[in-house]
Amino acid sequence: MSAMPDWLPPLVLFTDYAGDWDEYLAVIYGWFKRDFIDSKPMFQGRRLGLKRHPLAYGKEATFWHLISEGREEENRIPDFRRCERIRWPRPVIEHESDPKVKCWVSVKRREDRIHIWLEEENYVVVLADRGDYLLPWTAFLVTRQHTRQKLRKDFDLYWKNRSKKG
Repeated sequence: MSAMPDWLPPLVLFTDYAGDWDEYLAVIYGWFKRDFIDSKPMFQGRRLGLKRHPLAYGKEATFWHLISEGREEENRIPDFRRCERIRWPRPVIEHESDPKVKCWVSVKRREDRIHIWLEEENYVVVLADRGDYLLPWTAFLVTRQHTRQKLRKDFDLYWKNRSKKG
């Protein structure tokens, strides 16, 4: 793995908060709020919205999708690897043109999903295309080799098909 890009912020580590989950949650939510609520982020000239509902503990669904995992909304479990990278989604989104970042579109459930993959750091941000705006859908650390292979295959196929279209 090469050096992290200089635009990527440091991790927010749980151990820096003496194992106090409530304090840590407040801190990581503060970073999320700064990056996605208090400011108006954009991706390729399009605004990013938020999935606000269902609210859980007074926090938006988008926040929980960035820091936790699980298929059922009410049963998502915090993932410390996602939590400590809470400062990464916005810079990854804003640096999609960096040569270290791979970006492509795939379709999931009849919806375009934009994948922004900082491959060297094994980190992916996914945006859902809602027409007038984009929704930060999830972000996660790629930990499995088969997931890396699938992402590479999806990226290569997308760009192969685009090059055929002209």
